[in-house]
Amino acid sequence: MKDDLGEQALNFNLRKRAKYMLKQRILTAIVLLMILAGVLSSDSAWPFFVFLAVTCGIAGWEWTRLTLGRSSSYPIWLGAGLFAITMAQAFAWLNLDLSSQLAVRVSAGLCVLFWFIAVGGAIYRAQVQAPTAPIAWSVFALLTLFATWGVLAILYRTHGVTYVLSLLIVIWVADIAAYFVGRAFGRHKLAPSISPGKTREGALAGIVGVVIWILVSFQWQGSFAADLMDRWGLISTIALSVLLAVFSICGDLFESMLKRRAGVKDSSQLLPGHGGFYDRIDAVVAVVPLAYLLTEGLKF
Repeated sequence: MKDDLGEQALNFNLRKRAKYMLKQRILTAIVLLMILAGVLSSDSAWPFFVFLAVTCGIAGWEWTRLTLGRSSSYPIWLGAGLFAITMAQAFAWLNLDLSSQLAVRVSAGLCVLFWFIAVGGAIYRAQVQAPTAPIAWSVFALLTLFATWGVLAILYRTHGVTYVLSLLIVIWVADIAAYFVGRAFGRHKLAPSISPGKTREGALAGIVGVVIWILVSFQWQGSFAADLMDRWGLISTIALSVLLAVFSICGDLFESMLKRRAGVKDSSQLLPGHGGFYDRIDAVVAVVPLAYLLTEGLKF
C-alpha cells in the first residue's frame, strides 16, 4: 500500500514538473519571438544583424564548451571573437557593399559537405562515447555559425523579412510537429543511444509538416518556398523539403550527441525551459546553409 502511494506521489510530481517545464518553455519561446518580431520590424537592418551576432557569439561559447570542455577558457574567447567578426562583417555589408558573398558561399558549402559526411556518419554510428575530436568539432562549430549568420543576414538584406521568416518557419514546423506528435503517439525510438526521447513517429510528423508548409507557403510571393519552387519545380521541391526536414532532425540529434559526450543536459541555462541558445538553434545551423545553397549559394 505504501509502495503504491509512493509511486502515485512520484508520478504526480513528475507530471507537475513536466507541466511547469512546458509552461517555462512556452513563455521563453513567446519572449524570444517578440524580440525577433521587434528586430525584424525595424526600418534599419542593424537590430537584426546585432541580434544574429549576439546569438552566434553566445551559441559559439556554448557549442565550444561542449567540444572543448566546460573547464576550458577558450570557449568564451571564441564566442567573443565570433561576435566581433560577425559585427565587423555587418558593418562592412551595411556601409560598403553586399555584393561579395564568396566567403559565405564557401563556408555554407563546406558546412553542408561536413553535415553530409562527418556529422551524418557520427549520428549513424551513434558515437556518443567516441573521442570528442575537440579541434575539428570546434572549427566546424565556428564555421557553421558564421555561415548561418552570413546567410540570414544576406537573405534579410536581399529578400526581406517574409523570406527569412518563411525559412525559419520550416525549422519551427519540423520541431513543433516532431515534439507534440512524438509525445502523443511516439512508440518507436529514433536514436535511443543519442536522444531517447525522440521517436520515428515524431520525425515523420516533422517531415510531413515541412512538406505541407512548403506546399502552402510557396503561393506567397517573396517566400522561401516560392523561390525554391521557381528554381526546382514541384517534384524536386517536395524532395528537397524532405531533405531540409531531415537536416533539421540531424541538427537536433547532433547537438544531443555532443551533450551526451560532454555529460550535460543542456548547452547552458540561459533560456528557462530551453537550456541555451545553441539548444534553440541546433536545427537552424543545419538547415539554413543548405537552404542557401539550394536557392542562392550555387550562383558564382
